[in-house]
Amino acid sequence: MKEFTFKINGAEYTCAVEELEAGKTKVTVNGKVYEVETAAPAAQAKKAAPAPQPAPAAPKAEAAPAPKQEAKPTATQAVGVQVKSPLPGSVIKVLVSEGQTVKRGDTLLTLESMKMENAIMAEQDGTVKQIAVTAGQNVMQDDLLVVLG
Repeated sequence: MKEFTFKINGAEYTCAVEELEAGKTKVTVNGKVYEVETAAPAAQAKKAAPAPQPAPAAPKAEAAPAPKQEAKPTATQAVGVQVKSPLPGSVIKVLVSEGQTVKRGDTLLTLESMKMENAIMAEQDGTVKQIAVTAGQNVMQDDLLVVLG
C-alpha cells in the first residue's frame, strides 16, 4: 500500500492506494474508500492482454460489489432525491435545515472549488430530509450533500 498527501486549492487530502488485482485498485481518500479501475498505457496493455483473457470469470465475479457500493449511500439515507456534489471542493455555508421546505432554484448550500463559490440549488420543490455535510467539510465529486423529499 502506498500513501500520499495532496494539497489541492489549500485543502489537504490523504490518500492510500492498494492494488487489488490488475486493473482494479482500492483508493482511500480522507477515510472514504473507492474501488477504481485503472487503464494500463497502450504498450503495457498489449503485453498484459493475454494474461487477463484466460480468466474472464474473475472480473465478472467482482462486478457484483460495484452495485453494492452505489447502494451504500441510499441504504443509510432518507427516501428522496439526492443532491450530490458536482465537483470536489469545500462546503462554505449550509443555508437550509432539515425539515425546511424549499422551492426549485433555492440555494441549499455554497461550495468553494478552485477559488470560486458555487451555489448548489434545489432541482425541484420539496422538504429537506437529510443534510449530509457541514460547513468546512471537504467533499469529492458525487458525494451526497442533501436529500430532498
